[in-house]
Amino acid sequence: MSEQCPNCLSRRVGRKNFGKKGAGVVGASAGGYGGYVAAATGAHAGAKLGIVAGPGGATIGGIGGAFIGALLGGATGASAGVILGDVLDERVLDNLRCLDCGYSFSAAPKSPDDNR
Repeated sequence: MSEQCPNCLSRRVGRKNFGKKGAGVVGASAGGYGGYVAAATGAHAGAKLGIVAGPGGATIGGIGGAFIGALLGGATGASAGVILGDVLDERVLDNLRCLDCGYSFSAAPKSPDDNR
């Protein structure tokens, strides 16, 4: 069943998803930074141990490791942020907006009887 505007009873309703977008950006930033710090720390330790391969190998390996760590951390953080943002949109924020009258509202909470 599609949502209905409580103000004008229109069924032309859209989702704003501000929580999902905002938390996704914050999660990607935090995850990217965390991934970069972890990879940079590992690259520093690897450079000390990898001196056997020469200074060029240690440098390229350290930079590559930091870059890959930042990308993986950013992707993981963004995924977690989107999940959190989706919960915020559905439970806290007025995520729905009527496309006819512009009224913002939340979806009606689902009761256990809705699953029948």
